[in-house]
Amino acid sequence: MSISSRFAVGIHILSLIEFNKDGVSSSEFLAGSVNTNPAVIRKIMGMLKNAELINVRPGIAGAELAKELSEITLLDVYKAVNVVQDKELFSVHDNPNPACPVGRNIQDTIVPLFSAAQLALEKSLAHVSIADVVNGIMEKEQLNNTKK
Repeated sequence: MSISSRFAVGIHILSLIEFNKDGVSSSEFLAGSVNTNPAVIRKIMGMLKNAELINVRPGIAGAELAKELSEITLLDVYKAVNVVQDKELFSVHDNPNPACPVGRNIQDTIVPLFSAAQLALEKSLAHVSIADVVNGIMEKEQLNNTKK
């Protein structure tokens, strides 16, 4: 199982809006870059809008960032697109056998470990901004252009 791709797509959308800030970032345009259906993009854009990360106007194609790139963290995106609920990144199997010492104690043993791991992930995401992602993309693009 992996984290929902909505997270990566949300980061992609925000980065592309920045790259295309002088153009129109419609759902069709964004879908072309993500290589997915515009309906998927519109759904995720709705989540980003609800989290006040982008601005969209009804009847007008396009979107714009609602905050500076450096103010939007990967944790903001992670939370905006409902990747997981609090303390639910890792699932624990239901109904282990209470007659078994492992089954009887496994959940109480691993749930705190899973919670700590999720907290560490979220702290890490909070220290990376969309500006960092965009800068990384620009560096890679420059390297690609110098290789040609």
